[in-house]
Amino acid sequence: MKESFIQSTESTFKIQPWEDSFKHLVAGFTTKNDGVSQGCFSSLNLGLHVNDSQISVVENREILANRINYSTTKWVCSEQVHGYNVVKVTKKDCGKGVTDYESGIPITDGFYTNEEDLLLTSCYADCVPIYFIEPNTKYIGLAHAGWKGTVHNIGGRLIEKWLKEENLQLENIQVAIGPSIGDCCYEVDDFVMNKVKEVFENNIPNNILTSLSNNKYRLNLKEANKQLLIRAGVREDNIVVTNYCTSCHPKTFFSHRRDGGKTGRMMSFIGWRK
Repeated sequence: MKESFIQSTESTFKIQPWEDSFKHLVAGFTTKNDGVSQGCFSSLNLGLHVNDSQISVVENREILANRINYSTTKWVCSEQVHGYNVVKVTKKDCGKGVTDYESGIPITDGFYTNEEDLLLTSCYADCVPIYFIEPNTKYIGLAHAGWKGTVHNIGGRLIEKWLKEENLQLENIQVAIGPSIGDCCYEVDDFVMNKVKEVFENNIPNNILTSLSNNKYRLNLKEANKQLLIRAGVREDNIVVTNYCTSCHPKTFFSHRRDGGKTGRMMSFIGWRK
């Protein structure tokens, strides 16, 4: 499959087919480089919740804002808890969570909007960033899906909200699945495997779980989310999936598992320029 996440600067990837197709859209993912953080957070750590210097993180966010030409005054950030809450945000939420974690949208791992001049952002260090767009109505969304968000089907829940509360048409919805840990590097135990079985009602599609020895399994989180989105009604040909594994690229990405839990965070972002 052709790669859709194309590195455009030292610090950013963009979703190339989306930015090429939809005028005024900004959509992408950051690298770990081109920032001011030190030590295990070196250098473009964008997470305020990992015990890095708050001053450094805020400066890193300003660096990113300059790279993508989208002021931090127009960003919206949330308190990510590996849950499945999905909320609609508006211009009145701009600036929340940008300079301090506590002011972010509370207990929220998925959000969306149809307003211009507002950048949705979310932080990652192995979990799956899922991007949503319905270009006819300009609805955009983000979901943060670690294994917990995945087994609670956060992507499908966002789709359900769009259909029931916003009356969007399934055939127009497009999804991009961004850099995250791959099954090459992600082992889980029976507890997680059983949760995956539950969300798929004991009918797990191929290429999601691979049995290893000692009751361990390789879990393909990107494929799991893709299959759940297809079950939610999204057309398979409207879903693009990156090939990048965050754990396999230590010069490009932070990885919570590879780095032993002491590491920075990348950021997903999507917004319409006015």
